[in-house]
Amino acid sequence: MNQFKGTGVALVTPFHDDCSIDFSGLKKLIDHVINGGVDYLVVLGTTGETATLTASEKKQVLKACLEYNAGRVPVVYGLGGNNTQNVLNDISSTDFTGISAILSVSPFYNKPSQAGIIAHYTAIADNCPIPVILYNVPGRTMSNMTAATTLRLADHPNIIGMKEASGNLEQCMQIAADKPKDFLLISGDDLMTKAMYSIGGSGVISVLANALPATFKAICHGSEKESLKAIFSILEINPYMYQEGNPTGVKNLLMHMGICEDQLRLPMLRASLELNQKIKFLYQKSNPA
Repeated sequence: MNQFKGTGVALVTPFHDDCSIDFSGLKKLIDHVINGGVDYLVVLGTTGETATLTASEKKQVLKACLEYNAGRVPVVYGLGGNNTQNVLNDISSTDFTGISAILSVSPFYNKPSQAGIIAHYTAIADNCPIPVILYNVPGRTMSNMTAATTLRLADHPNIIGMKEASGNLEQCMQIAADKPKDFLLISGDDLMTKAMYSIGGSGVISVLANALPATFKAICHGSEKESLKAIFSILEINPYMYQEGNPTGVKNLLMHMGICEDQLRLPMLRASLELNQKIKFLYQKSNPA
């Protein structure tokens, strides 16, 4: 499980102006983050706008990511949903060659009980041929996975970690205090990465690492001084990544860096002129010509 310690990057899916997938931009992005020092890729998560990709497009993106990565770093595949049987069907029809684990979001919209969440994940873990990483993001699912639920699931032999994006440090501490030794507690919030390390966390699955992989390498693997300097360096720009929804901000930053266009699919929109100017100013401020 050491392969999932450090920085995982929740890859965006680049689009052309006509909203078709920009595979050239995807290759450029993957080279950028790997050369910048990320430890693993997370493909087809929320940041990848998976909700607006067709089943065929998802297969194409996964295939392209595996080919472009060429075994350089581990790949985690976003595979979850709020219909347990559909997730099991997806698992049974997926070729997991080259994939090291799945990241599976807690069921959204239907707001199951904690017992329902446990049953959902148990079914997934029982049927998945590769390890499962849980994902708690109440701001999107409208349903929090409690520490007790996470700890119960942590005993399953095929559940290896949790991406915690509740923003509740006390809940994270409760997990850290009683989790199995090898269970991975992964930050789902870029700014909480350092705090999560302080209580026994193992790293982050990051949005901003799409643009700033070297910064997250310093946060996760640098000395205490380097790590603090790196986390403080994103304090100013990080809020703008989410001001108009994710991945609007980070795609805009990637555009200014010349990596890919900032096109998104509806209902997400490109950054407003005001947000674009703010992100451009901060990028130029930290990268003077």
